Amino acid sequence: MMAIPGARRVTLVDCASGLAVAAAGREDLVDQHEDAAGATDVVRAVLASPALSATAAGDDVEEIIVCGTDGYHLLVLTGANIDGHLFVHLLLGRERGNLALARLRMRDIVGEMTGGRDGG
Repeated sequence: MMAIPGARRVTLVDCASGLAVAAAGREDLVDQHEDAAGATDVVRAVLASPALSATAAGDDVEEIIVCGTDGYHLLVLTGANIDGHLFVHLLLGRERGNLALARLRMRDIVGEMTGGRDGG
């Protein structure tokens, strides 16, 4: 995942506990444990909000994108149910990163991790 152009940090997070399973890249901004906890809060908030669903029955959220002035946070979920699933938090620099390319590559990588369940 760190081979994606512009990747600055990637963290694999256990949704149920909010703990980092693995991490790579820069830790000068925040360490892997803070990264995992903060990103888990975002994922939980999105999944708990009916206002962020496109249908009355609710959507299976596949990814969440947060845009900052210096880069993008791409949160890619491995399944619809937060309990027992993992998600990946990729921090992508705005200067060197390409959000569209990162989304495609992350979809492929997560699909491989989950046995082809890439959602698209």
